[in-house]
Amino acid sequence: MLDTLRQLNATASFNQWAGLEVVSAAEGEAEIRLAWRPEALGQYAGFLHSALIGGMLDTACGFAAFTVAGKVMASHFSVNCLAPGIGRTFTCRGRVVKAGRKQVFASAELLAEGEDGTHKLIATGNAILVPV
Repeated sequence: MLDTLRQLNATASFNQWAGLEVVSAAEGEAEIRLAWRPEALGQYAGFLHSALIGGMLDTACGFAAFTVAGKVMASHFSVNCLAPGIGRTFTCRGRVVKAGRKQVFASAELLAEGEDGTHKLIATGNAILVPV
């Protein structure tokens, strides 16, 4: 499954531009990582841009759903930003909450890794995805 998600990730131009890397995958689960690049990913105050936060949450949910339903697209998506995106790397873990024939419900958490190696929860997201 990991190789399949890595191949899928390689076909997404947004993911390639951002530098998203698939680090693990299992049935109903996916984890992606992003290395901080201040010249490309920050907003005016120097934090991870909320567009990247949303993109990572959406991608982790979509990849988790892919592991149980194949290709999917989001029909609903929500983001909760909990703290500024400050870190050297960002890890997003998506998981399927419930998979049906017509909809897959997924959630994700985005963590920032600080210089000292500690992880802080900075955002959560939920998605309803439909097989395509």
